[in-house]
Amino acid sequence: MRRILIVEDEEIIRSALRKLLTHADYDVSDAGSVDEARSHYELDGFDLIISDLRLPGAAGTELIRLAPETPVLIMTSYASLRSAVDSMKMGAVEYIAKPFDHDEMLSTVEDILERTAPVAAASPADDTNQHEATDGDPSRIMFGQCTAMQSVFTLIRKVAPTETTVLINGESGTGKELAARALHQLSPRARQPLICVNCAAIPESLIESELFGHEKGAFTGAVSARTGLIEAADGGSLFLDEIGELPAEAQARLLRVLQESEIRKVGSTQSRKVDVRMIAATHRNLRAMTKTGEFREDLYYRLNVMQIRIPPLRERNGDILGLAKRFLQAQGQRMGKPDISLSPDAMRALELHRWPGNVRELENAIERATILSDDNMITPALLDLDPDASEVHIPAGLLEEDNPAPSPDPQSSNDLSLEDYFQHFVLENQDKMSETELAQKLGISRKSLWERRQRLGIPRKKSN
Repeated sequence: MRRILIVEDEEIIRSALRKLLTHADYDVSDAGSVDEARSHYELDGFDLIISDLRLPGAAGTELIRLAPETPVLIMTSYASLRSAVDSMKMGAVEYIAKPFDHDEMLSTVEDILERTAPVAAASPADDTNQHEATDGDPSRIMFGQCTAMQSVFTLIRKVAPTETTVLINGESGTGKELAARALHQLSPRARQPLICVNCAAIPESLIESELFGHEKGAFTGAVSARTGLIEAADGGSLFLDEIGELPAEAQARLLRVLQESEIRKVGSTQSRKVDVRMIAATHRNLRAMTKTGEFREDLYYRLNVMQIRIPPLRERNGDILGLAKRFLQAQGQRMGKPDISLSPDAMRALELHRWPGNVRELENAIERATILSDDNMITPALLDLDPDASEVHIPAGLLEEDNPAPSPDPQSSNDLSLEDYFQHFVLENQDKMSETELAQKLGISRKSLWERRQRLGIPRKKSN
């Protein structure tokens, strides 16, 4: 049994993580600080250490020095993202941003343990069978028994060992990041970091600094030099999710990375060579965006060397119940309901639903139903599926038209629903307001604004 040490000062997080990993058959110990961990345990005796970045006393990165033979996974909030990148430069094997979901944590832990396990028993013969040792199959990371997903797995197996840039297309919630993890884990770069970046979640004013880094004094607030995410991925892979949301300036800089394999920090006059395998993903039609000027055509052709399309859940006949049962088994174990199951009516409801939110929506429905169930049987009522989503689905291509749908008639604004009002307001004001201003006027966060744009298919205008 693999031994894992959790170092986290918040008892709620520490307890939840301990239960999660214990249910996954790991031998788990925990501590509230670096000093407590050092005094109570032999740190090099663990297979993995999971530590918060900010702890009372010494920082979590101190464990990298104290346990040089043990991989360290750093947990951090988005506000500390840059510090997490610095921690990877210090030797952390990976970082995970809070809040994380259970599947993300388990997938990351499994990935690290599989990557580092061969090191302990390395031999010349092992090197010749590196891919066999890691099983070499995307199905370890993604589930899919239908023909469409088997085709995806075949393509991943062929592309992963190469250095080819990959563009992953798919609707939100289909598992594009899992496909990127499979590409990285089955590649020769598997022992190096995979840096995942959601381009839509970073404010436009900070995205160049986050990706490329900056020098001290490059702009107001740059009190020290920082390493960018691209440089942090040097030797490994960089996954740029929602790349269609990149501002024009960042697109030009990224093109140079792809063409010349070099970066220049914001405020610097010197370039630096980097060795990064680029994997990008989007739910939008980048080719159509090149015609409207929202996306650089030369960057599109650089990214679109090899394209992998992840099918939406409604096209994966036979996979819905398989995924549901896997999620149900995992949730049942976590919540102490190992015998929980789906009623025949619930299974039928799952198969009939159109799943606009795809696999993510299915997972959320199963988790919600598991929490609400008073016995060991899940009924359609507990799933609480939106009936409208089963009747109508907006095709993905419709969301990518060059011109958005016309705004509702202002004269009928009294009859608008909340979603209609949101769409009307955004389309009417996005040319003269920034994303921050739009969010403030609507009384929501920028993240909520982005999520609603995705759900309603409202493209974000790019500044020239």
